Amino acid sequence: MVMTFAAVLIGLMLLIRPLQRNSFYVLHCALVVLSAWYVEGHWFRVSAFHYKTFLLFLVFHFISINIITILAYWKDKRAAVSGGWRVPEAQLHTLEFLGGWSGALLAQKMFRHKTRKKSFRAVFWLMLVLQVFAVWIILKYLRIIA
Repeated sequence: MVMTFAAVLIGLMLLIRPLQRNSFYVLHCALVVLSAWYVEGHWFRVSAFHYKTFLLFLVFHFISINIITILAYWKDKRAAVSGGWRVPEAQLHTLEFLGGWSGALLAQKMFRHKTRKKSFRAVFWLMLVLQVFAVWIILKYLRIIA
């Protein structure tokens, strides 16, 4: 199970160049792989291609990417207030597209950050629509929906 998670996440990072420079994505990969290692060693063992492995990957990915997205928004807000180096908007949008849109929405409300900039909000909602469309295409391809 650990090898499956590591292969998927590191493979994505190697294939998609902007992910290589996104330190938050690297942290997300580490969290997912460590949680998979813990579950495999303490709870149960399943094969790499078992449906439980895929479901666990989705759960770990969703929780981790949302926590990392909130962390990225917090860091960007803190840098905006103190005048430090900001987190690039492309990195924030990448985290949103990879599933962290709910964490981004929560962080925008909690920190009152990125709520007035219309161009950022437009791309945020575009990322959400693209993610929903991508999930729909995947479910259609897997013949889960008609």
